[in-house]
Amino acid sequence: MPTEKKTTIGGQAIIEGIVMKGPKKTCTVVRKADGELVVKEEASHQPGPLWRLPILRGAYGLFTAMKDGIVAINYSASFFEDEEVDTPPTKFEIWLENKFGSAGVDKFILGLSTVIGIALPVALFLLLPSFLGGAVPKTWGVLARNVLEGVVRILIFLLFMWSVSHMKDIRRTFEYHGAEHKTIFCYEAGDELTVENVRRHGRFHPRCGTSFMFVLIIVATIVSSIVFSLIEITNPFLRMLAHLVLLPLVVGISYEFNRYAGRSESVVSRALRWPGLMIQRLTVFEPDDSMIEVAITGMQAVIPEDDSDKW
Repeated sequence: MPTEKKTTIGGQAIIEGIVMKGPKKTCTVVRKADGELVVKEEASHQPGPLWRLPILRGAYGLFTAMKDGIVAINYSASFFEDEEVDTPPTKFEIWLENKFGSAGVDKFILGLSTVIGIALPVALFLLLPSFLGGAVPKTWGVLARNVLEGVVRILIFLLFMWSVSHMKDIRRTFEYHGAEHKTIFCYEAGDELTVENVRRHGRFHPRCGTSFMFVLIIVATIVSSIVFSLIEITNPFLRMLAHLVLLPLVVGISYEFNRYAGRSESVVSRALRWPGLMIQRLTVFEPDDSMIEVAITGMQAVIPEDDSDKW
């Protein structure tokens, strides 16, 4: 379907809802169990001049997206807490509340979940394969170790995505993911944002976070292969440390790659983004009309009147 414009507006699927982020506003929309839509609008983050530079903007964007995503997921989950379950607080929870108060406990839990949410994918997709690569016999050589690392990293990523896509609740979130993509496509095509129009559009978008994660894994493998070919590091823990040091560079390069692939329609860019689009088959499913309605509500709230979202 023809595209009239490329937009910088992006989104994230959350529990029974969607977050849409525009250049000036961010809108979180959640559908409660009774069908009511809860809409929360706030100003979008505006990075300073330093964080708008190539490479650096990728690291900034990933960190803020992960942090904001965890906050949004916790917000959406708050509408579905089972109020009938009256579980007495643990001694640790009582101590925290007495020490820091209810607001302090909420901040602590949010901070802890943010740290875990950022650290877990780094540990699973980056550090674990690095540790395994460093544990192989030295006689295997640098090339074999780097290839093994890359293969393990891709397999872990694919297995993880395949596994979570078969969980009922996660699958609904992935359907909201599809609604987000289809709505952005509809807007980029210049069509009116209606359920009927959105439904006609595709669900695999080149700027998807799933594609970004896959690109990040490939770039991490390439960068580490180059570095470890120049400086041979066989100790598993030192390899993990080296990967952490290289992470900002890897994220920055991956972001620039995704940025180019998302805005260009050249034969080269289409070929480069094809693997990421195929991976989206694990994380982007067809939504129902109620999900599309949520996505449209969020999208309409963040479209700027001055066309500043044009890419």
